[in-house]
Amino acid sequence: MPLDTVLNFLQKYPFFLAFILGLLPALIWLWFWLKEDIHPEPAKMITLSFLGGMLAVLFVLPIQKLVYEYILNQQALSFTIWAAIEEIMKFGLVYFIALRNKKVTDEPVDDIIYLIVSALGFVTFENTLFLIPSVSSGDFLNLIVHSNLRFIGASLLHIMSSGAMGIMLALAFYRTRTEKIIYGISGMIIAIVLHTAFNLFIISGADRNIFFVFGMVWIGIVVLLLMFEKVKHLRETKIFNNPLN
Repeated sequence: MPLDTVLNFLQKYPFFLAFILGLLPALIWLWFWLKEDIHPEPAKMITLSFLGGMLAVLFVLPIQKLVYEYILNQQALSFTIWAAIEEIMKFGLVYFIALRNKKVTDEPVDDIIYLIVSALGFVTFENTLFLIPSVSSGDFLNLIVHSNLRFIGASLLHIMSSGAMGIMLALAFYRTRTEKIIYGISGMIIAIVLHTAFNLFIISGADRNIFFVFGMVWIGIVVLLLMFEKVKHLRETKIFNNPLN
């Protein structure tokens, strides 16, 4: 098939290429995190959680549009609300899909896995919508740059924020219901703060901030991996015998 025909098709139907470019980074991270789980989760639940994350974007966008229209001149506030909407929606959908089912989430690490999978579904669809204009305009150089930045930036941000929420839920896995609620609320606050800080630095800062922010995100991922390893070795008796662990 001639190259011109392919390019014309992609420009006429930009969703296809944008979706592929949005999906590939997510699949790479998905493979990475799933191989960290020594007791693999059911493929059906992983798929549903991923699709739930994608679906969350459709609920988030109209709400964020309303926030943009009514809180136009208060950047910090609007970004905080935007982050809260995304984090709550990602969590809410994956909660009803997987987290509330104790037959599915039968060990602490499961909460982290399903929240990260949901985040990857979210970022796949978000990246797709972000890349569509570059495909439509035929600006493929800009498309490559943006897709790579989304891979290192937005994808890692969603992994980090949802992963932080998952870590807090995992640490409370063997605790009382009240403690689980406290840990869950704390995890949500941490996720929203991380998300808001990232957006504010990217939007309001100069180019020098980009390297600083991406560096901080990578450090956050390293911390997440270390905490993930800690959660793997959580035991019920350890939690009850030593409340400080």
